[in-house]
Amino acid sequence: MDFLSEFLTLFIGKLQSPTLGFLVGGMVVAALGSRLTIPDAIYKFIVFMLLLKVGLSGGVAIREANLAEMLLPAVFAVAIGIAAVFIARYTLAQLPGIKTLDAIATGGLFGAVSGSTLAAGITMLEAEGMPYEAWSAALYPFMDIPALVMAIVLASIYASKQKREKYLKNEESLRKEEYRGMQPAAAGGYSTVDSRSATSRHSGEASGSGGGAARTSGGAPSKRVEIWPIVKESLQGSALSALLLGLALGILTRPDSVYEGFYNPPFRGLLSILMLIMGMEAWSRLGELRKVGQWYALYAVAAPLIHGFMGFGLGWIAHLITGFSPGGVVLLSVIAASSSDISGPPTLRAGIPKANPSAYIGASTAVGTPIALAVGIPLFIGLAQTLMGGS
Repeated sequence: MDFLSEFLTLFIGKLQSPTLGFLVGGMVVAALGSRLTIPDAIYKFIVFMLLLKVGLSGGVAIREANLAEMLLPAVFAVAIGIAAVFIARYTLAQLPGIKTLDAIATGGLFGAVSGSTLAAGITMLEAEGMPYEAWSAALYPFMDIPALVMAIVLASIYASKQKREKYLKNEESLRKEEYRGMQPAAAGGYSTVDSRSATSRHSGEASGSGGGAARTSGGAPSKRVEIWPIVKESLQGSALSALLLGLALGILTRPDSVYEGFYNPPFRGLLSILMLIMGMEAWSRLGELRKVGQWYALYAVAAPLIHGFMGFGLGWIAHLITGFSPGGVVLLSVIAASSSDISGPPTLRAGIPKANPSAYIGASTAVGTPIALAVGIPLFIGLAQTLMGGS
């Protein structure tokens, strides 16, 4: 009982942070019909500044860190990103009215990482005075890229299977048609027209005449999934590019003076504006979410918490084995709970073009991100402080 009371006190205290206050404020402003708008160019600049700052601090930490300490958390990050896609494939996709490709794309987006949620988590850790490894931010791509790659690969496998089944059904229909054509005709003879046409179709397919796609042994078109273009698309995304640029500069240069003089001071102010924008965006996306049904809303509430608890559990294992800090455990949980809001959507639009963007983007922006920010971050900070004495 003492544990629960202490945890609830800590959790309620985190909900009063200014970071989350701006998120809620943005939702309230949008709900009241305000004409307040913040240009998209400013939003992109703020995200770039925040992620470059996170990358710089992470790069400096990596340069000074023991790389062996990073190995286990990095492996866990990869595992969570992949697992998130499979969870959606075998839970969300099984619900009534949910298309499998839409479910896989949703799992990929929720398995990928939000740079803004990561920045918010870091800000709240610093406000709490909770120590964490600065290289924890470098776990971002270890979760983000495998999730997006796995989603696109699973979607391609599923689409190929559907094409194969459709092709086999067509083949069965042709065989039945041929069989009917060989039945005795009304005058006592045999009809051979349908038989000849069916035979010619089969011979044309067997010889490959007329071009067409390569076929598998079962006769269905086969298409090999290319992994590198998916990875390349993810790496070229604006969010991941900014973070990786910061990491590279932090590792290869000495950016301490420019970091302390320019990037670090405005960090919290820029983040508050970003939270305001995200609150307004979340409210505007609620309409899209209503179009695709209540199951997506239920998934969007549950997935960030399930993924976050996976991150917390694996982070705790790393804490016991390698001494991974409580703050690092929280950041792994926050990364796991987040869903990509910048690089993920365009990557999935290109990689799974038949999936409905309103489904996976609406679920992520309208529900998933607010849950990760307003519930996930305070929840995991409170758990870490209660269980590991992370304050």
